[in-house]
Amino acid sequence: MSRLAPLSEEPSNEEETKKLSKRSHAWNNWVKNLFFHKKSDLKILLSVLACPLFPISLRPHQSILQVSSSAQYIIEHFRAATGCKKLEGMVVKNLFATGKVSMAMLEEPGSSGSAAVVAAGATHKGCFVMWEMLPNKWSIELVVGDHKVLAGSDGNLAWRYTPWLGSHAAKGAVRPLRRALQGIDPMAISEAFSVAQYMGEKEIMGINCFMLKLSADHADLADRSDNTAETIKHVTFGYFSQKCGLLIYLEDSYLTRIQSPGACPHYWETTMGSKIEDYCMVEGVMIAHSGQTHAIITRLGDDPKSGPTVIRMEEAWVIDDVAFNVPGLSMDCFIPPQEVKSNCLEAKLKHGYYANLER
Repeated sequence: MSRLAPLSEEPSNEEETKKLSKRSHAWNNWVKNLFFHKKSDLKILLSVLACPLFPISLRPHQSILQVSSSAQYIIEHFRAATGCKKLEGMVVKNLFATGKVSMAMLEEPGSSGSAAVVAAGATHKGCFVMWEMLPNKWSIELVVGDHKVLAGSDGNLAWRYTPWLGSHAAKGAVRPLRRALQGIDPMAISEAFSVAQYMGEKEIMGINCFMLKLSADHADLADRSDNTAETIKHVTFGYFSQKCGLLIYLEDSYLTRIQSPGACPHYWETTMGSKIEDYCMVEGVMIAHSGQTHAIITRLGDDPKSGPTVIRMEEAWVIDDVAFNVPGLSMDCFIPPQEVKSNCLEAKLKHGYYANLER
């Protein structure tokens, strides 16, 4: 979901009070459009499914000394199955992928009469182009219908652009694109889950799997929160086939607490599950070429008597082309928009100014 603009922490004056009121009014209008206007379906779908980020940052050369032997075995099995070990002998500078997507709103099956449910909508089709320059530099352009969403990271700053919100930076540390970990980038999957916690075995889609868990730590969650929106948790589970060693299902959920000034808090819980399939060999590496993501958004806290409000949506994707070490890709391809860099610099200067005052 798109995040509210961070609220100012300095003492409020009349001008700031007016700004705060406008932000609250904008939030209320966004919620109203989200649940009651069908024209906003595509915006909701793109906000949630287009370019979500993975819950944790990729840290180069992560130590796995403290990871359980079971988790190490699962990751080594995955690396062998996908051919990641072959890439270690190569100089992999970048990765390129193109694909097609289709997105739709769904009705919540078996919902009780007390729960408000957003009805199903039309299917929207589109395509995307994704670039990666290892590590932590990535860019994606996704077009669905008449909307284009852009997102990227230069290794220090992640950002996103949508026609209805413009360009804005992602709060917190730079994290990889979730879409890349849906089987497109086995190297990133291996690195991310190399420090995961082994959670046992579970059957998914009739396949016996090993289950690994990753959780964002408190410091990362605090960096992604502000005065109005607080990220309480963000966890991911990876399900690796016991038979073939491949990642076949990726599930993550995060809980956000929203409280506008003068209003009661309410909570948004987003759960996404991605079925990953159709692995094919590309330059000696197994890459997933299709899959499906189901997302459920639950809003709690507005009216306990009427129950939660639920939105269900899904995305199906097919990968058309994947290539490594495409010539011509440079750092210039990952430069954030000027307005994002200017806003971040202004925020840093303001933060430093008030930090000096406190001293």
